[in-house]
Amino acid sequence: MIVGRSRSIIGRVWSLKQLGSQAIVLFLIALGYLLQGCGLVFDAVELVQPLARDELSAICSRGQVRVGISVEPFRPFVFPAVFTDEGVRVTGLDVELIREVADALTAYCGGQKPVVPTLHLTRFRDLFIEMNEGHLDLFVSTIGGNVPGARPAGLWYSIPYFHNGGIGAMTQKPEVAERVRAQFQKRAENPDTLGAIQAGLSGLTVTAQKGRTSQLYAEANLKNTRLLICDSLPAAVETKDPSIDVIISKHSILDYVTKHVWPDWRLLTRNDGTPLILTQEHFSVVTIEEHRRLQWFLNNLLYRLEESGRLERMRRRWLEEDYAPTRRAATEGLPFEVSKVPEHYDQGQCRFGAGR
Repeated sequence: MIVGRSRSIIGRVWSLKQLGSQAIVLFLIALGYLLQGCGLVFDAVELVQPLARDELSAICSRGQVRVGISVEPFRPFVFPAVFTDEGVRVTGLDVELIREVADALTAYCGGQKPVVPTLHLTRFRDLFIEMNEGHLDLFVSTIGGNVPGARPAGLWYSIPYFHNGGIGAMTQKPEVAERVRAQFQKRAENPDTLGAIQAGLSGLTVTAQKGRTSQLYAEANLKNTRLLICDSLPAAVETKDPSIDVIISKHSILDYVTKHVWPDWRLLTRNDGTPLILTQEHFSVVTIEEHRRLQWFLNNLLYRLEESGRLERMRRRWLEEDYAPTRRAATEGLPFEVSKVPEHYDQGQCRFGAGR
């Protein structure tokens, strides 16, 4: 008799699916009063809405971790994609970190088959959209979670995998560099980086990348500059009209490109020759706020990599060693989802910020 009633209940619930979830909910509430203490209601609910697996179980089941990464190159964290004998590949510090995450997930999932990192390359500003729409498990792209205004609601930031990645500045004009150093000299007995940079850059044309923490910093602190917002760092470098005095961006990125990509540009420095860093920023891995299991997995992994010295070796390998990025891409780069790359990607353009 119970079996017959169970089949009847499940049949009724199944027929209500075509009326929508509200009809099912009302039916089950009414049924709950009639069948208090009976597990039939729960059987019916589970048939209609199977219990969801946690995010780590889903990754293990797929054998795949979906990782977002910015198509705009942020050397040495992400280099431009290159063609190799194995296909198109990307490489960099962030890509090596993704390999570490995938290897750790493989071990977590039992090691029977490798968890494959599937890279989704998209514009930086679209990474947050892709994540919120459920297309990604996590993303990395020199994201700083400790800068005001940089953390959209609903996202979670891991413990840092890169420290002291603050905002720096570069220029092609010696007179600008001298002007900034003069302001630091005035404050030698009472150091004030913000005051010196505000005075040193007052009235100048300064560029920052759209949506990045450099834009947030400039809008909050450099009120007396002519702020130019650029879609990418290459767009800022190649802009000729108006003439750009200073570009601000991640210090670690500017340090690399002034040495290896755009040697005509120089880092702004203090009077003692040390690089000028405007504010501290730490880079994190980003995932969804609700993904608690994945969050603990990432934090525990990053802690272990830091504790073992592995992260420090990775940082030195990409920021301090001499190497050919194309060769590393050929030997250790990762493939990516070509469909996620904008068909007509270009470096974009620059425009003056509101009110500038």
